[in-house]
Amino acid sequence: MRVHWLQHAEHEELGCIAPWLAARTFRVRSTKLFDGEALPAADDFDWLIVMGGPMNIHEHDRHPWLIQEKALIRDACVKNKKVLGICLGSQLLADVLGGRVSQNRFQEIGWFDVEMTAEGIKNKTMEGLPGRFSAFHWHGDTFAIPPGSENLLKSDACVNQAFSAGQKLGLQFHLEVTHADARRWLALEEPATDRYVQSAVEILRDPARFEHNNRLMERILERFVAA
Repeated sequence: MRVHWLQHAEHEELGCIAPWLAARTFRVRSTKLFDGEALPAADDFDWLIVMGGPMNIHEHDRHPWLIQEKALIRDACVKNKKVLGICLGSQLLADVLGGRVSQNRFQEIGWFDVEMTAEGIKNKTMEGLPGRFSAFHWHGDTFAIPPGSENLLKSDACVNQAFSAGQKLGLQFHLEVTHADARRWLALEEPATDRYVQSAVEILRDPARFEHNNRLMERILERFVAA
């Protein structure tokens, strides 16, 4: 399988997805959009992974490559490629599929539970995941569920946490982030604590939480590839 992933910021990499891909016979390529690298054509890959980033999907003036990136995601969807979007990537995917992206009522940064919806419980890609589990979050925006998609997960701070539509999957939270990744993120920015924003000490307190999230990410990847 030919996998291509899109990187929006130097510090936001694949996390635990990287060793998972490396352990398989996939051809993996990437585009560093923040470095001005050229995007591939949709015919150049079978699976597109769109990662997170500190910008929002409407910042075309500051990040003009967002326009071309959305066109690529749209083309990948039309050609029925596998598309996995994480955080910003999920918002870009939702936008392309017709789901409005806007500022969430709350900023959500840290460890907060997500809960399966009725559709999530029946979804094959979510099969085997707990009905409720603690996930690592870092987002201020949210997406509306695109037409024809299933709403899979929700949290107290954000009603739409994941959606799927055939070969497309969007995850608002960050199961891929490792403890080392989170340390790097927090070294660059430590947001002020709030109702749904935890301190760096609390976020980093228990490395086992990241390891558990990473195992859940790998479980999702296995089922997503098999679908």
